[in-house]
Formats: sequence, C-alpha cells, structure tokens
Amino acid sequence: MITSNFKWLYPRNKTLKIFKRLSSTSNATAILLLNMGGPANSDQVHSFLLNLFSDNDLIPLPFQKYLGPLIAKRRTPSIIQQYNEIGGGSPIRMWTEKQGEALVKILDKINPETAPHTPYVAFRYAPPLTAETLQQMKKDGIKRAVAFSLYPQYSCSTTGSSLNELSRQLKIVDPENSIKWSVIDRWHSHPSLAQAFANKITEKLSEYNEQDRQDVTILFSAHSLPMTVVNRGDPYPAEVAATVQKVMENLKFSNPYRLIWQSQVGPQPWLGPQTGTVIENYGKQGKKNLLIVPIAFVSDHIETLFEIDLEYGEVAHKHGISGFKRAESMNDDPMFIKALGNLSLQLCY
Repeated sequence: MITSNFKWLYPRNKTLKIFKRLSSTSNATAILLLNMGGPANSDQVHSFLLNLFSDNDLIPLPFQKYLGPLIAKRRTPSIIQQYNEIGGGSPIRMWTEKQGEALVKILDKINPETAPHTPYVAFRYAPPLTAETLQQMKKDGIKRAVAFSLYPQYSCSTTGSSLNELSRQLKIVDPENSIKWSVIDRWHSHPSLAQAFANKITEKLSEYNEQDRQDVTILFSAHSLPMTVVNRGDPYPAEVAATVQKVMENLKFSNPYRLIWQSQVGPQPWLGPQTGTVIENYGKQGKKNLLIVPIAFVSDHIETLFEIDLEYGEVAHKHGISGFKRAESMNDDPMFIKALGNLSLQLCY
C-alpha cells in the first residue's frame, strides 16, 4: 500500500490545493519519472529479467521465489539476442532522461513559483533503480517531489508496482518523511495525450498514397495482462480503451480501428486478441494496409523496436501485407513534451 506521505494529483481536486500550499514553502521541485526501464547492454539482461519475473505485481507466478529466477535464466540468451538485433540495449533510459530534461525546462517557464524543477528517473527493473534514485534525491536535499508515472493508463502491474516499490524504498531511504510527495498516477484520457497520438497517426497516414489511405486499418497495440490480473478488476483495459476512444475522436474516426494486445509471456491466459494473430488474420483476408500504434508506450524500447518492427513486421510480410507501418513513438517529440508540460501544470499546480 502507498504511504500517507503521498498526495495524489489526479483526479483528486482537494490534493491540488494541498500541493499548492506546499509549493509556497520550498524553492525546488523534483520530477521523478517512473517507468519499467530496460537493460543498457547484454550484461544487464539477466538482472533485468530476474527483477521482472520476481515482481508479483507484474507477473503473478506460483512459487515465484523459485520459478521467477528459473524463467529469467532460461530466457536470458534469447532476450540478449533480441537486444542485439536492436543495437545491443534498450534506448528507454536515454529517451526518459531527454523527456525529463525537456519537461523541467517547460515547467521552469510556465510555473516559476515551484522552480527550479529537477528531473530524476526511477526504473522498476533496470538502473537507475528506485532505491538508487531516492538516495540521490536525499543527497541533493530534495524536500518536495512529484512522482510522474510514464504509463498513461494505470495498472497495478505497472504504475502500481512502481509506486509500491517507491513506498517500500522510502521507508528505508527517508523514514523521517522529509520529502513531501505528490503523484500523477494516470492520464489516459487527457486531451494533450490524445492529440499527441493523433498527430503521430496523421503523420504516418500521410505516407500512404491517397488511394490507400482510407483503406488503412489502425491497430492500437498495448501490452497485454494476464487474465488473473484482469479478472481481479484491474482498470488498465478500460483506460487503454478510453485512450483509443479519445484519439479516434481527434481523428474524427477517419479509419477503421481495433484495440489489440501484445507481449504475452508463458502459457497462462492473457488478455487478447494477440497482435501477431490479428496481423496474420488480416493478411489471410487480403488486407494490405495496417498501421500499428503502440498506444500504451511513450518511448521506444524492445516492444516497439523488436516486437512490433521486426517480429510483427515479418508476420505482415509473410502474409502479404505490403503497407505495414508503425506510428512513431513519442520519445522527445516537441508536441509530446508540451503535452507533459500541460499535464504537469494542470494536475500539479
């Protein structure tokens, strides 16, 4: 459970007033960006997988203490090969740091009362891990911070796991509660996010010739969840669907679309339909133009660069889909950074 030292910014309006009162008594604000992370090189792959498969919030396993390390060990060689095919490591840290640096520049301008704003990154499964980042924040003398989840749609497996880890580590690193926290834990239907996705889709649709453009089916692909997580009431599927709805409203429903799910692991049932299967079936139906949109990711990493671009790209090619494209990830796109600034301004201050 999250400690009472956290103050939620969305959508609890009373908390907004609390944060504003706090901001008048301090000179600086830390913006802590939360995400899954990824191995920077092959040496980090095993520890990344070990952390991932040991996390009961993300992938609940029977006998997890023993089964998690076994799965991590068995999967390490194949995952190293996947990272080698995209350059040897994940770019997610680079993009997250760029997002943070650009975000605080905007916040310093639009909300100087809480400046200077300082960016920090806390990854769940790869460096910089939460404990490491909190220790640095304490060393830097941070007294007020905003934990900003870079998962737009809330799930107990992603944002929930990151916040639980933050709470656990704060009991160790900051037992006296010297840092006052606020949290942005979801922003799935925020207008700025929908517009940023719509812009990326429009840009990619323009690459099709005019005759094919209206024939393109937009496939919104999100990371799947085990059905055990879905069945206990996790809000993630509904929040992803809400994002899709907002994006299509921005696009004025210009094209047919579907919401599909990727990155299933293991034999247990996961939320579907699976992205690879959907692409294959469209190919069998003679469909030629598909545009994949990674709707739950805000930066490039293995799920976009390897799974979508290479694996699903090969499935599409094999089944005759000549117009297979992916909308560009947000990364440090100026419109997306502006959206983050709007989010922070509207939800934090």
